[in-house]
Amino acid sequence: MSPVTATLLRHRLRHLRHHHIRLNSTAVPSHFNLPLAVPSHFNLPLNHPTYLIWSANTSLGKTLVSTGIASSFLLHQPSSSPPAAHSSKLLYLKPIQTGFPSDSDSRFVFSKLDSLSLRLRIPLSISNSVLRSSRPVAEALRRNIKVSESGMCDLNFSEEKTVTGAPELLCKTLYAWEAAISPHLAAEREHATVEDSVVLKMVEQEMECGSKANVLCLVETAGGVASPGPSGTLQCDLYRPFRLPGILVGDGRLGGISGTIAAYESLKLRGYDVAAVVFEDHGLVNEVPLTSYLRNKVPVLVLPPVPKDPSDDLIEWFVESDGVFKALKEVMVSVYLERVERLNGMAKQAGEVFWWPFTQHKLVPEDNVTVIDSRCGENFSVFKASDNNSITQQFDACASWWTQGPDPAFQAELAREMGYTAARFGHVMFPENVYEPALKCAELLLDGVGKGWASRVYFSDNGSTAIEIGLKMAFRKFCVDHETLFGLSEDAEEKKHVDVKVLALRGSYHGDTLGAMEAQAPSPYTGFLQQPWYTGRGLFLEPPTVFLSNGTWNLSLPESFSQTASEECGTFTTRDEIFDKSRDTSVLATVYSTYVSEQLQEYSGISQSAHVGALIIEPVIHGAGGMHMVDPLFQRVLVNECRNRKIPVIFDEVFTGFWRLGVETTADLLGCKPDIACFAKLLTGGMIPLAVTLATDAVFDSFSGDSKLKALLHGHSYSAHAMGCATATKAIEWFKDPETNHNIDSQRGTLRELWDEELVQHISCHCAVERVVVLGTLFALELKVDASNSGYASLYAKSLLEMLREDGIFMRPLGNVVYLMCGPCTSPEICRRLLTKLHKRLGEFNRA
Repeated sequence: MSPVTATLLRHRLRHLRHHHIRLNSTAVPSHFNLPLAVPSHFNLPLNHPTYLIWSANTSLGKTLVSTGIASSFLLHQPSSSPPAAHSSKLLYLKPIQTGFPSDSDSRFVFSKLDSLSLRLRIPLSISNSVLRSSRPVAEALRRNIKVSESGMCDLNFSEEKTVTGAPELLCKTLYAWEAAISPHLAAEREHATVEDSVVLKMVEQEMECGSKANVLCLVETAGGVASPGPSGTLQCDLYRPFRLPGILVGDGRLGGISGTIAAYESLKLRGYDVAAVVFEDHGLVNEVPLTSYLRNKVPVLVLPPVPKDPSDDLIEWFVESDGVFKALKEVMVSVYLERVERLNGMAKQAGEVFWWPFTQHKLVPEDNVTVIDSRCGENFSVFKASDNNSITQQFDACASWWTQGPDPAFQAELAREMGYTAARFGHVMFPENVYEPALKCAELLLDGVGKGWASRVYFSDNGSTAIEIGLKMAFRKFCVDHETLFGLSEDAEEKKHVDVKVLALRGSYHGDTLGAMEAQAPSPYTGFLQQPWYTGRGLFLEPPTVFLSNGTWNLSLPESFSQTASEECGTFTTRDEIFDKSRDTSVLATVYSTYVSEQLQEYSGISQSAHVGALIIEPVIHGAGGMHMVDPLFQRVLVNECRNRKIPVIFDEVFTGFWRLGVETTADLLGCKPDIACFAKLLTGGMIPLAVTLATDAVFDSFSGDSKLKALLHGHSYSAHAMGCATATKAIEWFKDPETNHNIDSQRGTLRELWDEELVQHISCHCAVERVVVLGTLFALELKVDASNSGYASLYAKSLLEMLREDGIFMRPLGNVVYLMCGPCTSPEICRRLLTKLHKRLGEFNRA
């Protein structure tokens, strides 16, 4: 590195460390033989620049570029200064090498830097090593090495030249195969496979070992951007968890413009940052259209033509190319410094400009702000500012407010679908129009969550507005069915004023908009300071709940129930018993029915001024109300009693729908159907806002008439936006297909059990735990506290959450209720690891 650049880099890093927040770095676990989706909790150092070297195709000169960058970084020290005064280090990693040993990119960089250091008379310490290889490689090198079960050998081949105090180049090949073919074919033919997670762990370990000041790290890929790795995963997907910035080696030949742009777009579509494009000049001036395409935002650098004579050692070419590589190096350093400076300043800036929802800003100091650099599948990549800046991984255990479902592969699939749809449609108006994404989405919804009852789909933009629409639908249906109450019949002398209310459950939550809040009982969300207009337009019943405690499922009845009901209050041997429809003939079912009838009685009769015009429930689980499981028998009785009175039934499945509770729709858990149902969150896999309200023909017909004034006069500018509909279509298909979601039990049509039963039992017996609720993708527990420390405003769980974040688990509590939420595609192994960490930390939390 030139003196100016090195000095600037050291100065800027010292400045950032001095002026910005300091957090403790977290330890890297010793194991990593896991799928990519596992919360591996890696640490990537950011105290020096690290770049991926990509190529638009094979044989375009990635290794030449790596060598030129290395030369520019290491071989420009002032000759008058002693080497030790400007000691620097470059780490070159080649994770995947085929055609070895006849073709070795790390050996090429090693030998060329050796020759260049002699040519320029600048001392250089250099080393080259090959860590692991297939058996044919070991045999070719006549090394008698034990072969592991995967077919790989610990080769540990190395060569070096040491000059004390000189700049240092470390070249390493991590995995090598003999055949000069694509890595996935070489691994298969040589019976030497390597899992993606193992490759990533090895790269991480090498980068961490090289994390010292004044270092540049280059990670050179194999083949093109979309060339397969040894497992068959495309390399642009393989390295995505790290999301390292990249240098793209383009193609200066005829047709190279197209190939370079395609490679660039493949990287951008996956969320990579490309710092520069560089390619060999073939006299076609490809840089002009490429610069125009990139709108001058990404530098395009052109190297001199590479000599074609095989006997040319290329040393003079590297000397001739020095100016280009120096410019490229300066771009890399500049981009790195800008990134680190921005990451260091984001927490402070956020506190000055954001107004976060559901957040008391006075309780969030700057060092408690989580700076998220990116997301890959279920994991955040989180920036940690400390003496050594780093990016670490945290599992999103709150599913980003219950929306998330994709693993890394599905995230990439959704991104492609969104890109295609945005390019094809942009946004188009919905009323009286039809386009494929909206139509396909509606068809899937009616054949899926609405099958057997729904006939119409009403699109909106979020869960709360879907509820508002559902309420309007239900009230109209009630008015039409009970027109004599309102004087709506044609022979009525005058219209009557009747107050229409909802029947809802205490602890339920249906959204933040004014109308949706009126449909819920008083709570911390509805107080005067939150919503001065709130009146609570409903009959709100306290529901019976079910929970796991000390290894047993328990039924808890509110005090408002009779003594007879209390005698029926008991336990269940298994969770399945709770949902058994044979309970419909139990004494408790009769007690529930009597109780509901009594409550509805005062709102019955034509003389009443107020009537219950809709039932709205969150099926099975009350989310924001504290993750309480409502007795499904009680909700089923509620539905039946309302049906008998022609009161429309709304299922609020914004949280619970689309496999969140282990089934596509919670109507299957309850064993009864609604008239109206609202969905959002997981509807699109969590990638983009979209909501729907499904309704029966009878509900739709209640809006039919000759006047537009009788239509449902409600809508949104972005109703049925094409990107949302296309993404929802992909998510609906992906989650229910056993080929793409391995958690689907195709015979039962449910998710397999995701949470380890033994661990769940242990946690339910923990002395710090009041109750546990576990179903589908949800595991929740309530911490034991005294009354003054309970409820939504409680900060009791804060220290527990801080410990879990150190373990790589990002959680956000509901007061003294904490929960883990995975996606429908999350493997049970990941869930087991999450529970294991939670169980361990509960012990430490309880002793604190």
